[in-house]
Amino acid sequence: MCSIIGYAGPAGAAPILVRGLRRMEYRGYDSVGVATSSGGKMSLEKGVGRVSEVNEARGLDALPGTVGIGHTRWATHGGVTRANAHPHSSSSGAVAVVHNGIIENFAELREALEAGGFSFSSETDTEVISNQLQSDLEAGGGPKEAMVRTLARLRGRYAFVAMFGDGTLAAARFHRPLIVGVGRGAYLLSSDVLGFVEQTDDAIYVGNGDFVTVSPGAGGGAELRVFGFDGSPARRQVTKISKEFADTYKGEYAHFTLKEICEQPDAVLRVGANTPGAAAAAAALVRGAPAGSVYVTGSGTSYNAALVAKHVMLRHGGVRVEPIMSSEFPHSPVSMDGGSVLLALSQSGETADVIGAAAAAKEAGARVASVVNVMNSSLAQESDVVMGMNCGPEIGVAATKSFTAQLRAIHEVTREIAVGRGGHLPRPGAVSAAISGMLEGQAGIKALAREMRDVSDVYVMGRGVHYPIAAEAALKLKELAYVHAEGIPGGELKHGPLALMDEGVYAVMINPTDSTHAATLTGAREIKARGARIIGVSDARSDVYDRWVRIPGGDEAAYPVTEIVPIQLLAYYLALEKDADPDYPRNLAKSVTVE
Repeated sequence: MCSIIGYAGPAGAAPILVRGLRRMEYRGYDSVGVATSSGGKMSLEKGVGRVSEVNEARGLDALPGTVGIGHTRWATHGGVTRANAHPHSSSSGAVAVVHNGIIENFAELREALEAGGFSFSSETDTEVISNQLQSDLEAGGGPKEAMVRTLARLRGRYAFVAMFGDGTLAAARFHRPLIVGVGRGAYLLSSDVLGFVEQTDDAIYVGNGDFVTVSPGAGGGAELRVFGFDGSPARRQVTKISKEFADTYKGEYAHFTLKEICEQPDAVLRVGANTPGAAAAAAALVRGAPAGSVYVTGSGTSYNAALVAKHVMLRHGGVRVEPIMSSEFPHSPVSMDGGSVLLALSQSGETADVIGAAAAAKEAGARVASVVNVMNSSLAQESDVVMGMNCGPEIGVAATKSFTAQLRAIHEVTREIAVGRGGHLPRPGAVSAAISGMLEGQAGIKALAREMRDVSDVYVMGRGVHYPIAAEAALKLKELAYVHAEGIPGGELKHGPLALMDEGVYAVMINPTDSTHAATLTGAREIKARGARIIGVSDARSDVYDRWVRIPGGDEAAYPVTEIVPIQLLAYYLALEKDADPDYPRNLAKSVTVE
């Protein structure tokens, strides 16, 4: 599942919905659809493909009415087909629904509804919601009463927006994001503030276990009400969205991904500025935890940052932390109690696996400190301490500036832990300057990408704290350029990976001049002897390198932050050489909101 949006107000709904869906394209999807209501009649169009393609073919933005819902879908239940695309209407067409998340008991609900005469035209779990709402609406009452009955039946984690025949919108949130944009006589319901930020910067963050109704009001406007799942009234505060979320345009850059790579010198300077005192508060939690009871978790790029945290916090803060991949958290022998601390890393704060890990930690009585970029996210709400990356919207699906922001956040927490211990960590200005220097060498990276255009296998090696960077480098090459890439601990070369080295392989050696330098050079020579081409990422030249990517020297603790930047650029330019879209890698979504 991916992006949901709804609109009710005085203006034509369809163009607003389509613009909102376009702004949320970065989240990844395979199909799109819009439904509107006008004069008691629903209109619905949808199809497989990008928003612009389906809009051109099906006229999404021409649908009539001032109330509507829209969706971009990433398939979970059922294949990528027009029939499975959202919105999904009920049997009678009285209700239409767009939905994110999973309805765990959809099979038993569908069976009961079919037995009651309801028909289904898709393979999705979403259609169960629309038919269940119709069934509960027919039982008596209005949209509010139908929502209370339906929500009592659903199991799972979800957010959805339903449109009823009378023009009422109703939306519910249970462990998946839902935000209300508050305009002049208008309301927008979305899974992402970017869906409505062009219309308003006033928002209500719907509470977990709440639902809202938006009904036609006087003078062509709309009226919002908020309820708990049991139907009891609830109150939620209107807050201002940060103006930075409106700045989601590429400007002079060809792609968001390149823009965001190039924003890193400024991004690393802003880390934590929106949450003063959070680094110290997180450090206090860590210092107060018994030995062996501090864990750090994340998914994908954030997990690679967690691996860096293990090295940085032990070496510079004297604290042993255990990294755990969020998706493996339920299956790991983790022993958490009231004295434990979990550091949770997530750009969006909506990654299902990370939220699940944080929820499990809280249930065990542990304290949770999170590093997030979206301050009103589900993870932030689950946390005792929240430190903001503050790096601005990241639209490119592949994480770039959020990774270096996470590393900077880890540095700042560790600096607070290490007060009085003599630990050395780089200052933000020095890191920013080093990244700026890396970005000046793009011509050489472009040439290297052209040389590697037909490569099929890339192995990235690093030792110690550089191994997580090797893993992140390999991930970027996979995500952006669709190259088989693997991050390998340098010391494991003779324990299997050497068998893969031949003249068709490129080997990237993460090799700054620290304690790992000599051993990594030895490994590079062994690889080169098998015919592979060697790319050295280092502050010192070596005759073993076929290509040398120079990084700044002088500060060992800064290496992990700076050495990833040239590989981000290489992955970006290699994607262009392979005619891939670096902003929207195939099959991937920015926020993985379902397990």
